[in-house]
Amino acid sequence: MKTISLIDLSLLLLIINFSVLTAHAAGGKWQVLKNVGISAMHMQLFKNDRIVLFDRTDFGKSNLSLPNGNCVNNDCTAHSAEFVVQTNAVRPLTVLSDVWCSSGSMDAYGNLIQTGGNNIGERRVRVFTPCTGCDWKEIVDGLAARRWYATNHILPDGREIIIGGRGQFNYEFYPKTASTSNVYSLPFLSQTNDPGQENNLYPFVFLNPDGNLFVFANNRAILLDYVKNVVVKTYPQIPGGDPRSYPSTGSAVLLPLKNLMTPSVEAEVLVCGGAPKGSFVQANKGTFVEALNTCARIKITDPNAQWIVETMPQARVMGDMLLLPDSTVLLINGASSGVAGWEIGRNPVFNPVVYRPDNAVGSRFEQQNPTTIPRMYHSSALLVRDGRVIVGGSNPHDKYQFGSDVLFPTELRLEAFSPEYLDAKYANLRPTIIAPGNQAKIHYGIKLAVQFSLTGTFTKNSVSVTMVAPPFSTHSFSMNQRLLVLAAENVQQVGPTTYQVQVTTPPSKNLAPSGYYILYVVHQQIPSEGIFVKIY
Repeated sequence: MKTISLIDLSLLLLIINFSVLTAHAAGGKWQVLKNVGISAMHMQLFKNDRIVLFDRTDFGKSNLSLPNGNCVNNDCTAHSAEFVVQTNAVRPLTVLSDVWCSSGSMDAYGNLIQTGGNNIGERRVRVFTPCTGCDWKEIVDGLAARRWYATNHILPDGREIIIGGRGQFNYEFYPKTASTSNVYSLPFLSQTNDPGQENNLYPFVFLNPDGNLFVFANNRAILLDYVKNVVVKTYPQIPGGDPRSYPSTGSAVLLPLKNLMTPSVEAEVLVCGGAPKGSFVQANKGTFVEALNTCARIKITDPNAQWIVETMPQARVMGDMLLLPDSTVLLINGASSGVAGWEIGRNPVFNPVVYRPDNAVGSRFEQQNPTTIPRMYHSSALLVRDGRVIVGGSNPHDKYQFGSDVLFPTELRLEAFSPEYLDAKYANLRPTIIAPGNQAKIHYGIKLAVQFSLTGTFTKNSVSVTMVAPPFSTHSFSMNQRLLVLAAENVQQVGPTTYQVQVTTPPSKNLAPSGYYILYVVHQQIPSEGIFVKIY
């Protein structure tokens, strides 16, 4: 018998381990874009293909100077910036109050309504309008209550609702009117508050097709009639009872809405990751408990709604979840042990995962190729028009800290993750939208003809159109995120390489609140570059 040397054995084990690590890597590519000088704790994409990002104003000096020698509170560096997606150009912005752990969403006009924060920022409303040379505008005492770790959502009537926050078991609206200037009690938030741990901050909030709000905190959820301030439904607790909200931070999405013309549109919510009970206390003692490796999915429109639990390829806490234009879900960023907070997360998760909601249970997760940059506490991620995902942030320290002796140094670089559908091998299947043009305006419930070109073989029965609302990303939750699938009603060839699909736009503001969306044509699961449309 031939003996195997230690060198041969080591090489064999290395090959086996490499095979195990790469066997489930379905695809995707990473590219470092630019050091933008600040850490992207919060991000929002605008209709002009620019991203506004910002972090704490009291992190210390950033690596991006304010223009013209300007300073705020003796700090002459920027804590907000505008990033141009097509060119990677960066422009410093001036934010006047502390935006740490704040919230926001886009209004019907494409402006970011950004609320709360810490210290003098806790009752501020900030507005950013996407125009050439524009900067932040701040409204002092624009909120009725202190909002720190709250969640925002745009409503069908165009108002913003701001829910919760540290010590705030209530909600309010913006802008204020004579009849809606109050703070409205929400006992559910106190009922889900774990003493000494909270686990109910940054609640997951989604607009249900019936016009009510699905509100998830800790390990359970309600359906809230915010007009009457009445809980109209209480959902069961997720099996196991472990917390999924900050600081045991999981993430959540409202899965793509389909069959929009039916009398009752079904809606499902997916919640992934989090941390076992007591993990926050243990982490602060130096014991980093493995995160949860499960997702829980529920049909929130079902009269007898129940959670179905699925197992992810790996445990994940502080991850982000994004809806992709092909109606899949991307899980990205985070760690596999510990919780959210200063330096209490460990073991970065480098591999994103794609979740295919229409596949059978057991075949929905596909692990993707890894990044090399840890994205820990205070990371963010956004889908942009060309189908890439822009990833930024990571600073688990109360100041900017750099150097080889720092565990998870402050990260100032933006990266782009390109899902597998952007691979060159699919170029001939990728549609190019011809009409309508970018920035088109559309109405509710109308027939819309979308023309596109295609160089490869056309498959008539494999065409759909999706609309994605650009969310506000911070602390592992993308506020105001939703995707609608517009079914193809009449697909035809109108030229040698030109085609047309007819769809019906969403019929209701409960399905799609007025505002800007990215519209994509999807052919054989390969999305086009999107165009911005405004529905009103």
